[in-house]
Amino acid sequence: MSGGDKLEFEIRPNPAPVSVADRAALLANPGFGRVFTDHMVTIRYADGKGWYDARVEARAPIPMDPASAVLHYAQEIFEGLKAYQSVDGGVTLFRPEANAARFAASARRMAMPELPEQVFLESLHHLVDIDREWIPSVEGGSLYLRPFMFASEVFLGVRPANEYLYVLIASPVGSYFPGGVQPVTVWVSPDYTRAAPGGTGAAKCGGNYAASLVAQAEAIEHGCDQVVFLDAVERRWVDELGGMNVFFVYDDGTLVTPPLTGTILPGITRESVLRLAERAGHTVAERPVSFEQWQADAGSGRLREVFACGTAAVITPIGEVRHPGGSFTVGDGGPGAVTLSVRQQLVDIQRGAADDEYGWVRRVR
Repeated sequence: MSGGDKLEFEIRPNPAPVSVADRAALLANPGFGRVFTDHMVTIRYADGKGWYDARVEARAPIPMDPASAVLHYAQEIFEGLKAYQSVDGGVTLFRPEANAARFAASARRMAMPELPEQVFLESLHHLVDIDREWIPSVEGGSLYLRPFMFASEVFLGVRPANEYLYVLIASPVGSYFPGGVQPVTVWVSPDYTRAAPGGTGAAKCGGNYAASLVAQAEAIEHGCDQVVFLDAVERRWVDELGGMNVFFVYDDGTLVTPPLTGTILPGITRESVLRLAERAGHTVAERPVSFEQWQADAGSGRLREVFACGTAAVITPIGEVRHPGGSFTVGDGGPGAVTLSVRQQLVDIQRGAADDEYGWVRRVR
C-alpha cells in the first residue's frame, strides 16, 4: 500500500549482524551517538505517489547524488527519542506521539511532506523490535532513536523538492554528559543568536543546530559545557541552550520557563516537566526571563535552581553562568532538590517504575 496513513513494512534482516560478544563489548560503555545498531528503516516519498517502499533493512550508507536538493538548500528535519528497558523486562517508548506531531510540524515549516503519525510510530516499533538486544543495561542507558527526513530529489532549482527519504537509525547510549547528573557551566553568548521571529526556531531542523555550533565552540573556549542564547531582537531575553530548554526554580517553589513564541523549540521534555511540576504542587509559569533578572535573582537568593532539559540529557542542573562581564552561580552550585525530584519522576515514568497517569508510555510489542 502506498501514499496512505498505513504502509506495509518489508523486513529484511541484516545478514551479517554484529556478534553477541562484540555487541556486549560495545554496550559496556556506549558513550553517546558513536555506536549504532544492525538495522535502519527507510521510506520514500514522491509527489503524486505519496509514501512508499517502507523497509527495515541492514544499516548501511545512503547513496546520494551530488545534486541532491538537501545538499544545496538544507531541506532536512529530524527527531530524537529513546527506548528504555522497563522494570518488568519489557521495552518502552516515552511520548512517541508527541515526536510524531513535532516531526509533522517541522515538515510543514520546511515545506516538506508530512509523514503520517501511524507510519512514524510503526517505524519506531519495527526498529526497536528487531534491535531490542542493543538496549544497554548500564545505569542511565537507553536506545536513542533518530528519525530524519531530507530532500532527495536530484535538482538544483530553488523550490521545495518533489522527492524525500525518511530514515530511522538507532544508537545505544549512556549519559549525555559523561559525569552523570552533575551541574554544568554555561556561557551566555553576547554575539550569536539561535533564531529570529518568523524563522525556523520552532522547527527541529539541522540548520538551527549548524547555526549554534560557532557559539558552542565559543562556550567551550570559555570552559563551559553549553551555550545560552538570548533573543535576536533585544539581545536580552533568555531563549534556550544550544540543544535544550531551560527552567528557573524560585524560592517559593515556582518553576518558570521562557514562552514558546516561535523562536524556541517546543521540547517534549519541557512540556512534560511543566505537567509533572504542576502535579507535584508547584506553580508553573511560561514567561520571559531576562539575563539581567537571572543574574540579579541568583545574587539575591530568590533564584534557587536552574536546569536544562531535553531528550538526550533529560534533566541537567546548571551550576555556573559565565558571560563577558564575569560569572555567577545559582544556589550552592549543586543540583537542587526540585531538579533532582523532577528528573527522578521522569526517569521512573520512562522505565515503567511509576504510575503513568498521563498515558505517556507506549510499550513496544
